[in-house]
Amino acid sequence: QVQVVESGGGLVQAGDSLRLSCAASGRMFSRYVMGWFRQAPGKEREFVAAITWSGGRTLYHDSVKGRFTISRDNAKNTVYLQMSSLKNEDTGAYYCAVDINTGNGLIPTARQFEYDSWGQGTQVTVSS
Repeated sequence: QVQVVESGGGLVQAGDSLRLSCAASGRMFSRYVMGWFRQAPGKEREFVAAITWSGGRTLYHDSVKGRFTISRDNAKNTVYLQMSSLKNEDTGAYYCAVDINTGNGLIPTARQFEYDSWGQGTQVTVSS
């Protein structure tokens, strides 16, 4: 089983940048697709970005394309979400998740039910 812990959230101004990290424990981390999701107050959790085991393929929600970049360092068992040009609507709790059972690490997915292990989240608040 792979467990993940997010960090890097905080309070920023609109237009600022922020980098989130997701540290994973457990062997075979490098085999799995990793994803980032977020949940704004009063809203359902939504997909943000995902990355294949090698980092060769990524997937983004339309609302963050061109502003957010997902990457990973398998040697450090860490996935990152670099966020730039932040907007008020990016405010929310950001969660990291691992797709362990449904894929072979080759196809990034936005489907939440395909992710098996979730972190506790890190809060991002963007003020105008």
